[in-house]
Amino acid sequence: MNKLRRILIDPFRTLKNKTFAKLFMSQTASLFGDAFTWLGLALFAYELNPAHSAAILASALTLRVTAYIIFSPFAGVVSERFKRKSILWMSQSIRVIILGVLPFVTAEWQLYLLIFLLNVAAAFFTPTYRAIIPQIVAKNEYREANGFSMAAFQLLSVFGPALAGIFAVWLGARQLFLVSGFMLMTGIAILLSIPANELQKGIVPAKVSFRDSWRSVVKGIRSLFGNRILRFSLSIEFVSAIAGALVLVNTVGWVKGPMQQNDSHYGLIMALFGVGGAITAFLLGSMDKTKTRAISLAGGALLIGTAVCFANFVSFDGLLFLWILAGVGQTLADLPSETLIGEQIPGEDQARVYGSHFAFSHLWWFIAYPFAGFLGTTFPGHSFLYGGLITVFLAVIAIGILKPLLH
Repeated sequence: MNKLRRILIDPFRTLKNKTFAKLFMSQTASLFGDAFTWLGLALFAYELNPAHSAAILASALTLRVTAYIIFSPFAGVVSERFKRKSILWMSQSIRVIILGVLPFVTAEWQLYLLIFLLNVAAAFFTPTYRAIIPQIVAKNEYREANGFSMAAFQLLSVFGPALAGIFAVWLGARQLFLVSGFMLMTGIAILLSIPANELQKGIVPAKVSFRDSWRSVVKGIRSLFGNRILRFSLSIEFVSAIAGALVLVNTVGWVKGPMQQNDSHYGLIMALFGVGGAITAFLLGSMDKTKTRAISLAGGALLIGTAVCFANFVSFDGLLFLWILAGVGQTLADLPSETLIGEQIPGEDQARVYGSHFAFSHLWWFIAYPFAGFLGTTFPGHSFLYGGLITVFLAVIAIGILKPLLH
């Protein structure tokens, strides 16, 4: 009973840290803003060109990932030159300005340009935010703090769009961008209330040359792949991205096609996928205290792969259960990398490694999305089976090759 209570209560103790609590509230406001932005984008794409709205949205999402891949490795370099508080509020302010311009877009190319710039700013904000967490919380609370942060991300990815949908009925697509901007401004106001030295924690900004900047980026990549524990977690993230992309890309066609269900059924099943991940993120830091998190990583990859394997052969109720398991597996496979960087990498190098990890983790999805689309169009009746088997196969290979190196 005491152990169960500790697992449930421990994540909340991190909010006693006033600096983390404010940073967490700022992130929450930002995540709400993101939910409004992307729902508004989907509606706005249809408004711009109803016949090609899917292509516009797909292109915007591709530009989002591309911005992350190109620019996030430089987040660590920027954090060496500027105070982290400045990076956070300035990147968010740039996003607010762009969101203020989006309602006045009249052409597709304008939308693409603004979406790309919006996510260039995000590519600097997110790795910096993640690098700050291990610096401001006690070492024995870091896993809970990171899990708490990721649980908020998972929950808002589910319920944020639902709330945005309600606002869309009242306001319309274009005005959703203004609401998103207001959310981000709220986050900025909270950020500005945090003393700069609380977010810096001994990291002293210094002028670096262009040549040194490239060296810093390369150092971040080498640190990421040079650490055997991080190398294992990154390989598991690639495996889980394949199965995760199958869930995100092919579920709608399967639910509304062969299963003959409607939009509300699709919304329910994706909500349960997100809730399964959120609950796991909330509890994982208190449950898995191992150094390498190898059991969580390997178990997560195998769980999501196995859940996906059976998706083509169950009823809708069965798919609900499988997608809860898939959400649990996705979080088990992805979340440990965030905490392992904070535990395995020296504080002065964490920002550049978080930036490199942010880029490569999105590169995995950049590869996984079209692969999932290929399976869905080429093998529409067995896409989950084939994708799940590939996921399990790659997970077994990664575990067999890399896990022995962790000891």
